[in-house]
Amino acid sequence: MARVSPTVEGFRAAFRRPSLTFAEIAWRWALGASAWTLLLFWLFEFLNTLPVTKGDAALLSTRQPALVGRAISHILHGSLNRGVLAAVFAGLALSLLWIIAAALGRAVTVRSLVEYFREKWAGNVVPNENQDYCRGEVAGEVSAEARAMIGPHSLRALIALNFLRVALVLAGILALVGAAILASFASSEIKPKPGLVFILFLPLAALIGTVWSGLSWQLSLAGIFCVRDGEDALGSLAAAVAFCRERTGAVFEVSTWTGLAHFVAFSAATTAISLPLGLLPVVPWRVAFAGVVLVTLVYFAVVDWLYMARLGGYLCIAEMPEAIASPEPQPGNPSPGDQFKPGPAVQTTIDRDEPILSDVQSPMFSV
Repeated sequence: MARVSPTVEGFRAAFRRPSLTFAEIAWRWALGASAWTLLLFWLFEFLNTLPVTKGDAALLSTRQPALVGRAISHILHGSLNRGVLAAVFAGLALSLLWIIAAALGRAVTVRSLVEYFREKWAGNVVPNENQDYCRGEVAGEVSAEARAMIGPHSLRALIALNFLRVALVLAGILALVGAAILASFASSEIKPKPGLVFILFLPLAALIGTVWSGLSWQLSLAGIFCVRDGEDALGSLAAAVAFCRERTGAVFEVSTWTGLAHFVAFSAATTAISLPLGLLPVVPWRVAFAGVVLVTLVYFAVVDWLYMARLGGYLCIAEMPEAIASPEPQPGNPSPGDQFKPGPAVQTTIDRDEPILSDVQSPMFSV
């Protein structure tokens, strides 16, 4: 049996189930629209609280950079506390909204993908029943069990994982601030060294970003097992770690190919955005802005589709029967381990009974 590529199966699942991409777009874009609406509302309300005197209005009307800057500084004086407090409340509200919306959206998409792959692998039984991430049952028989698993306990586990991801973002921001403070010790007011501070800050920021990205990806992957196996937050994390440890090659393959596809989409989007921006001198700015917004929305839609393909690839690895994941070698094609198996014994001694070595004289020399 030929080897099945989880990457190809993930793209095939995203192509055959476009409703999954539409569901992903629905909750992500609804959350994004809510965030932009809340941001604009906060900005307008904050500006309405700023006192503008007649003197400030006169300075603004001059349109001189120095006078306008002085007026803005006077207007914003003493209002930083209100702005920061409003931003904190807005961030908390958006975080809570994302935690709930992401949990609901992930439960729906993972459930649909699990049913898709279990129907696809129906009739293929996995011989190993001791693995945590592969149950070794016939796909048609576990579909009802999968539906029963997705309940309030799965949503609670997803909400807990999303809360950990939000806390991880906050920890990353605090770590960057701490890295900046630590790097600033290399400079002083007497001998300022901004270049040295920047050089010291870069590796620390790269290390923080790498750790944050890996932990966030692990938490995101754990959400699959919350819905698929009905695990709690800690159990799903343990299952995700075991999944990556035992299927490292397949997981790396799916992540690499989808990441390359994402990079290609990003490159195409940035190239397409440069076209309306380059036409700004000859077209109205509203037309150029509409073009930029259209290209951005198309890019976000493609990214959501690629995310569904990657999620499908991970679930294909988890649901793939062992007989398909490790096919038997075809006749005539030895497996890689066969070359190390010992062959038939080779005779290393001389057989004295061979005629060529015997003492019998040849007839041609007996005359």
